Amino acid sequence: MENIFDVKVVQNYIDRINTLTPETQPLWGKMSVDQMLAHCNVSYEMVYEPEKHRKPGSIAKFILKTFVKSKVVGEKGYPKNSPTAPQFIIADRKNFEEEKKRLIGFIQKTQQLGETAFDGKESFSFGKLKAREWNNMFAKHLNHHLAQFGV
Repeated sequence: MENIFDVKVVQNYIDRINTLTPETQPLWGKMSVDQMLAHCNVSYEMVYEPEKHRKPGSIAKFILKTFVKSKVVGEKGYPKNSPTAPQFIIADRKNFEEEKKRLIGFIQKTQQLGETAFDGKESFSFGKLKAREWNNMFAKHLNHHLAQFGV
């Protein structure tokens, strides 16, 4: 898995994002490119803007930790057309440039904070995660959706 805390890896993600245009079409799935960018931003909002999202209750968190966590933070990539958690569903159209700018900013902020800031950091849904688990979650989500749009 690529290291999202590495400046060269982050630049590669930014370069890939910068090849997207408002007209870029998905190779699979239902999201438009602006919705995909907004969807990717949700992962970072839960870290940097947690007030925007409701935390799962104790039962939901137990279910997420028990049945979903390993799929999200593990090394194996997501299959095409994987199910999407409700808080990640973007139904409305979004401002492409704004969402793109936000995503790039979040990726850069994560890299700049570095692994030590994320080692043992509490996740909204999964409890405390190791830096490697944060890395896997961010990297494979980005890779999945950038590949969805052919970049």
